[in-house]
Amino acid sequence: MVLTGCAENTEGGSASSGSCDVSPGSTDTRPATVPDKVKQAGKLVVGVNVPYQPNEYKDPSGKIVGFDVDLLDAVAANLGLKTEYVESSFEKIIPAIEAGTYDVGMSSITDSCEREQQVDFTTYFSAGIQWAQQTGKPIDPNDACGKKVAVQATTVEHTEEIPAKSAKCVADGKPAIDMKAFDEQSAATNALVLGQVDAMSADSPVTAYAIKQSEGKIESAGPLFESAPYGWAVQKDSTMAAALRDSLQQLIGNGKYTEITTKWGVQDGEIKTSVINGAVS
Repeated sequence: MVLTGCAENTEGGSASSGSCDVSPGSTDTRPATVPDKVKQAGKLVVGVNVPYQPNEYKDPSGKIVGFDVDLLDAVAANLGLKTEYVESSFEKIIPAIEAGTYDVGMSSITDSCEREQQVDFTTYFSAGIQWAQQTGKPIDPNDACGKKVAVQATTVEHTEEIPAKSAKCVADGKPAIDMKAFDEQSAATNALVLGQVDAMSADSPVTAYAIKQSEGKIESAGPLFESAPYGWAVQKDSTMAAALRDSLQQLIGNGKYTEITTKWGVQDGEIKTSVINGAVS
């Protein structure tokens, strides 16, 4: 995820079931104006949780890097702003946005109906859930009863996906899934590589990156499913959401967006149109 995820970095709070009690994001027409506080500071203070490779993590020098970082840097520069990344635990990012501590929350966060009650989102990517298994040791994501499955704590996989699948196992008279939650995605991936678990579940770009880095030790298990948008979180009713949206849309139009997704190998999750509050569940 180590999409530190779904982003519920998927690191990405949690997605909720049912329809949102808001109008579709694509119809949002609020003005795209950078708030005075941000404009005067000349920078976006961004709350981020790491590591969640390839989206956000630290390089050997300790600098926060990744796909999310490159993209938000480009969006901010397009607005005449710099970025200041502040490391945070994932569960504290949205409350800090509400309190005004951070201008933006960026941590592979899934835009969900539940989260939209607290903050607004500007969508920038589409990610699904993708399982991985040890190479040559097949696991069915829809029938993992009794298996050990690694996830990153606080992700949608941890709070919703695996608990729901485990409950179905029990309802069908089968053993529950033995979910192993790790504070960092890298630890979840390592547990799978070492054979300490049977499978792992994470956001699709995180799983793809983990497989690439494993040098053949792990592989995908089953298809990608439950695609949902990642979003940058901002305060409710802030004009920052529209400013980010319009800036990103310019980058989509001039090809810079595709340049960045291709650099990180996550182009399968590209979106064509950025919207405000585009939750699908």
